[in-house]
Amino acid sequence: MGRVRFTPEQIIGKLREAEVLLGQGTNIGETIRELGVSDQTYYRWRKEYGGMRVDQARRLKELETENGRLKKLVADLSLDNAILQDLAGEGLRKASPGPDRFSLGGRDRPASSLLRRPAA
Repeated sequence: MGRVRFTPEQIIGKLREAEVLLGQGTNIGETIRELGVSDQTYYRWRKEYGGMRVDQARRLKELETENGRLKKLVADLSLDNAILQDLAGEGLRKASPGPDRFSLGGRDRPASSLLRRPAA
């Protein structure tokens, strides 16, 4: 049997349906069977989305996506910064040609050339 993925809106709808069934006196086992999910899935959904409205769940998903994008951006910038510091450290250990230039492989280059990225 294939795995079914539910959107946050569908999950909140199913949790509301479960609340109604439980309010009518149905036990938890029957409610979960009625929803068509496992008890583990139900409790995980209730922990993550319990008491949430649909617009709040949508906003949560947007924030999680943005957070992932920003984490990748920070990682890339940290790597770039580490590379620049390594290059600057090499330039300082050699005979330094000046504060705004660095020497790499025997050629003097402007420090700003490190910041240029190749065209994609």
